Amino acid sequence: MNEKNQKILDQVHEKLIVSCQALPDEPLHSSFIMGRMAYAAMLGGAAGIRANTVEDITEIRKNVNLPIIGIIKRVYEDHPDVYITPTMKEVDALMECGVDILAMDATNRVRPGDQTLKEFFGEVRKKYPDQLFMADCASIEDGMAAAEMGFDLIGTTMAGYTDYTKGCAIPPYKMIKYLIHHCGKPVVAEGHISTPEMLRHAMDMGAWTVVVGSAITRPLEITKGFVKALEDE
Repeated sequence: MNEKNQKILDQVHEKLIVSCQALPDEPLHSSFIMGRMAYAAMLGGAAGIRANTVEDITEIRKNVNLPIIGIIKRVYEDHPDVYITPTMKEVDALMECGVDILAMDATNRVRPGDQTLKEFFGEVRKKYPDQLFMADCASIEDGMAAAEMGFDLIGTTMAGYTDYTKGCAIPPYKMIKYLIHHCGKPVVAEGHISTPEMLRHAMDMGAWTVVVGSAITRPLEITKGFVKALEDE
């Protein structure tokens, strides 16, 4: 691994990464707002940001000097379930705007264009051999396969979000622990981590870094949680 990439990994090691995303149907959908959200996260002590779309990443760059995990969420009709950086078009766009770590769906599902992950990532790695790539996985098997393919970081992002992991225990501590001990790559604990205690537990297990999103940057969902507490008997 080159010195630049190792420096990026060192910057987020045993630190918090905050996911700053808002989809078009959400109240905070705005590149300006995501830029300020990332700035607030940096002031609060976050060591990195995860962001969606070239527009948001560009704006966030104006506000923070932290490593950015970049994705583009786009749905294609032929395989709509795979929507996190699904094709080379999204990869190229992220590379052009400049991301420190590029993340993509690394689940065991066929991608747009009827490509397998192995086929797709082989093309991506050949085109961008020096880029750090993160695998957004749903299961232990996904993570082990992604590590074998050559992804630089293995994430638990998609656990519970695929047909074959619906109903799994979340946060996916079993998956996190297994991958930490067996995949041979830095493991990113991401998905369903909603309290400081959950974050601390994942880090104590040996996660390289932890990504927290909704619990910090989605006030609509946070508010719903409090309201539900009032409604529950």
